[in-house]
Amino acid sequence: MSDYTRADVCAAAIADAFSEDGEIFASPMGLLPTLGVRLAKLTSNPDLVISDGESVFLGGVPPLGGKDVVEGWIPFRRVFDVVAYGKRHVMMGATQIDRLGNQNISAIGAFAQPKRQLLGSRGAPGNTVNNRTSYWVPKHSSRVFVEDVDIVSGVGPTRAAQAGAAASRFNDIHRIVSNLGVFDLGGAGDTVRLVSVHPGVSVDEVVAATGFVLEVPDEVPVTREPSYEELLLIREVLDPKGLRFKEVPND
Repeated sequence: MSDYTRADVCAAAIADAFSEDGEIFASPMGLLPTLGVRLAKLTSNPDLVISDGESVFLGGVPPLGGKDVVEGWIPFRRVFDVVAYGKRHVMMGATQIDRLGNQNISAIGAFAQPKRQLLGSRGAPGNTVNNRTSYWVPKHSSRVFVEDVDIVSGVGPTRAAQAGAAASRFNDIHRIVSNLGVFDLGGAGDTVRLVSVHPGVSVDEVVAATGFVLEVPDEVPVTREPSYEELLLIREVLDPKGLRFKEVPND
């Protein structure tokens, strides 16, 4: 089963981001993050505790678009206790990400008078100063990967360090997965670095689609292909309806 798609590669890359977390509360936000976390739960990290992204704990690993089996529940106010405790890995989306790993989901334009209102910061500040945080970007472009975000929602390590120990102690921007590749903040000065390019994508394509100077190692590996077991799980168990192609089309 080698006829994998880009969406399959992205799901496996997201699963890899959670593979070494051990027993931790996984909070995926969005379709591909949810698919990737559930794939990790069934393969590399069976100790993951998965949720609906908020206050419901799921029993088993249901398919996307299927009926979730609720194993436990906590009042929403207790979610903030979980966030503050720290044994949690959240994967959020990002309208903008800059070279220093700051994320924006609040608005586009000047803070005083934005051109476009988005979600608002919501839980991004608390997530990034308390929990391991990763990001998923389905359409990698220079409009998303920008030199400076318009408004800081999720806090990168440099800004967290400037704010002091309370903000930097647990700040951990772990991975950025896009439809073109995988990134971390292992560049000089805690900047975004290219970790791997997805099959069929060149380093030059990634650089051209990034709106800041991206740190590129001398040798950039190709993101691994999903295994036979992973493809079987994705196609027959986790996403038989093919909902993943809404975010990463099968061109």
